[in-house]
Amino acid sequence: MSAAEHGIEATLPALAGDNAVAQAPTTEKVFGESEKALSVTPDGEEPNDEENKSLRHVAENLPLSAWLVAIVELCERFTYYGMSGLFQNYVQRPLDGSQGRGALGMGHQGATGLTTFFQFWCYVTPIIGAIVADQYLGKYKTIVLFCGVYLVGLLILVCTSIPGALENGAGLGGFIAAVLIIGLGTGGIKSNVAPLIADQYKRKRMAIKTTPKGERVVIDPALTIQRIYMIFYGAINVGSLSLLATPYMERDIGFWSAYLLCLCMFAVGTLIVILGRKYYVVRPPQGSVITDAFKALWIMVINRNMDAPKPTWQAENGGTRTNLPWDDHFIDELKRALVACRVFAFYPIYWVVYGQFSSNFVTQAGQMQGHGIPNDLMQNFDPISIIVFIPILEAVIYPVLRRMKIRFRPISRISLGFIVASLAMMYAAIVQHLIYSAGPCYDSPLCEASEIDGTAQGNRVHIAIQTPAYVFIGLSEIFASVSGLEYAYTKAPPSMKSFVQSMYLLTNAFGSAIAEALTPAAYDPAIMWMFVGLAVASFLVGIIFYAIYRHLNAQEDAMNALDADDPDVPVPRVISDKKEEN
Repeated sequence: MSAAEHGIEATLPALAGDNAVAQAPTTEKVFGESEKALSVTPDGEEPNDEENKSLRHVAENLPLSAWLVAIVELCERFTYYGMSGLFQNYVQRPLDGSQGRGALGMGHQGATGLTTFFQFWCYVTPIIGAIVADQYLGKYKTIVLFCGVYLVGLLILVCTSIPGALENGAGLGGFIAAVLIIGLGTGGIKSNVAPLIADQYKRKRMAIKTTPKGERVVIDPALTIQRIYMIFYGAINVGSLSLLATPYMERDIGFWSAYLLCLCMFAVGTLIVILGRKYYVVRPPQGSVITDAFKALWIMVINRNMDAPKPTWQAENGGTRTNLPWDDHFIDELKRALVACRVFAFYPIYWVVYGQFSSNFVTQAGQMQGHGIPNDLMQNFDPISIIVFIPILEAVIYPVLRRMKIRFRPISRISLGFIVASLAMMYAAIVQHLIYSAGPCYDSPLCEASEIDGTAQGNRVHIAIQTPAYVFIGLSEIFASVSGLEYAYTKAPPSMKSFVQSMYLLTNAFGSAIAEALTPAAYDPAIMWMFVGLAVASFLVGIIFYAIYRHLNAQEDAMNALDADDPDVPVPRVISDKKEEN
């Protein structure tokens, strides 16, 4: 292990602070008075070590403000998925005079390339939103600002998708301008809305509580954050059910009508953000925290020591940097954030798999007989599976595991998510093989032999057979994506919540870049082997991920305890220039 790695690993137990030592009873006291301790600790106070191990851990209910943030996210995701879920058809198919058949006529690879670029752009821009929020405006004002940007992009998309605009050649230029602006808007919102919902929950420490049935339990803030992000992700997927409506609007009226619905829904979400202002817990920006973080990282690199940016280290080791604008605690927080960012390094492969459901899966569905079902409607089985499985996991599976004293930690959940995603790809490869094995076109789907009244019908495979692939993707999201959001929030220091969240989202952009590189393989019959390759890659990544990071499960409580002393509105850890001058 390198000195740098040793620094970050060895410091973690100490990062729990002197508080952990001061507040925990001695081993002799715990084991000598365990029965007495269990009966005398008052409700509302922290559990001792014996209680922490023996009592059941539970989560609290969400405050009203958290539900408001969840509704805002629901509206944004309604817009995002209802709109972007149509992009594959909008770009791939030509404008042939019939409603909803297509618009830009750029073919399969052109459509996959542009939709993948849109996904890439949407997950690069959160860095901009994070910097604006953490350094200048705060999360709430940044969300309001980027809502305005988002609305402008939606308006351009609606106006350039009306039949007259498409016939006069405004479609491609309008589409590119719209996705650039919408991507900027959604990025600014995504990096801030996820930490904002968790900010609404104020408890930092565990506490004893007696239930109405007389059972003594431990209120665990980490479990409440897990519940918050489960509900948050549920709201995301309820919103994404907009794809139950927009494909039919695309087919029966035109793309413009579906985009207009998305614009109206987003306007409702923006209104909720503005009118609900007085209910939110809003934390102020923390000054130059992002730029200072990069400066500290540079000092770590050139000194090959994780503690080198600390003022005390500089003083003890004869360092030349004696006027640093931060304290030792800021560097401890930054080191914890680096642990989270290191965990995120494996996510790009997962996002390549995840991105298939809105691109190549749509094309695959179009190669089968739809029996009246639009090919882009099948995407709804992803959010439907999430909406079904989240309550089952939250109300049944996870409580049973806790009663059995099995701690299903984030690292384990993320690894399982990667493995379940590999099942989705393997199933997609099997479906593709079935398509190529069926007539009338075999490995050249949508050939002239399948046309009826000038419209290709696909090979003789029922479109519903694709459903399990979406179910596997949805189930993998609950483990991998929800746990990633949770990990990004709980491991980020208070001053860098949005920035660490943007680092997590950036892995999606890297995944989109990899998917963009795979675009040349998105043709028949090579795409079946691309699905096989992704299945193998995702499975191996899940195993390797667990092997490398499983030790972090044991450090989970210590890392989460770092914020226990921070007040509801944290005092910036960075020392201002004015204070330094004094």
